[in-house]
Amino acid sequence: MTMDLAGRVVVITGASSGIGEATAYAFARRKARLVLAARNKNALDLVAEVCREMGADAHVVTTDVTDIDAVRQVASKAFALGSIDVWVSNVGVGAVGSFAETPMSAHEQVVRTNLIGHMNDAHAVLPIFLRQKRGTFINMISLGGFAAAPFAAAYSASKFGLKGFTEALRAELSDQPHIHICDIYPAFIDTPGLRHGANFTGRRISAPPPVYDARRVADAIVATAERPRATVTVGAVTNLLRLSHLAAPNLTASLMAMVMRSYFRRADPVAISNGNLFAPSSDAGGIDGGLRSPRQRAVAATFLTALAVGALAAVTVARRR
Repeated sequence: MTMDLAGRVVVITGASSGIGEATAYAFARRKARLVLAARNKNALDLVAEVCREMGADAHVVTTDVTDIDAVRQVASKAFALGSIDVWVSNVGVGAVGSFAETPMSAHEQVVRTNLIGHMNDAHAVLPIFLRQKRGTFINMISLGGFAAAPFAAAYSASKFGLKGFTEALRAELSDQPHIHICDIYPAFIDTPGLRHGANFTGRRISAPPPVYDARRVADAIVATAERPRATVTVGAVTNLLRLSHLAAPNLTASLMAMVMRSYFRRADPVAISNGNLFAPSSDAGGIDGGLRSPRQRAVAATFLTALAVGALAAVTVARRR
């Protein structure tokens, strides 16, 4: 059955920009009651104001998901509205750079945010779901949960770990038919995430085409809330990389590393930065990161074709072995 989201209480962490902001607006259009959480209060207030203009009830809670007590405060404030129907665990950060040249403190913060932060979300809301005997928990993972990302080792570790956590949690709750643990695996998405993230390469960071609109991911999240499914992928790249990694993981990762090295050699130089790892970004965020362009969309089909050929080659190599 499809759940009517009007009047339902929906919590979104990481709601101040990118996919989280787009998701807030998508739920607002369905008149959900929103609890928006992130570290950047100014950005959250702007998002909440837009949601209210769209006719939705929106509440703001300044929160760092690495702090379990802070996350429990979010759950408590949301439950005070009567129930928690959907929790979108969306926070994500990254640090790009070779493993040895990236400070260990940066690696640790990525894992603490992307993995422990999502575990904190689940630990805060699951007792409420069990009390209600219903609820949907949606974990934002990414294609990084299926295939390794060279030069973002901690990101890969966190996303692989998050995939395992979600699967374990889903199995534990298999005897609860009305509690759903769902995961979303987007491809490369046009958000401010790369601009906000830590950069230890000394080169400007971008994403390979095709880069998808964050609103497409938001629509997938809303559809999952309305009709829960265990796993949802967004973008053909995710499925192609998933197939390629399944057939030949080391070859797939090596090809990705080769592409990254080639890009770094040509990219413009920039200052090394911790980005938003240890403090929220100072700007208002926004949904789009400016990564899509007519030229990039033009080469997207070529990139997808090359990726499909690579996936086929990986499968062929695996079969021969």
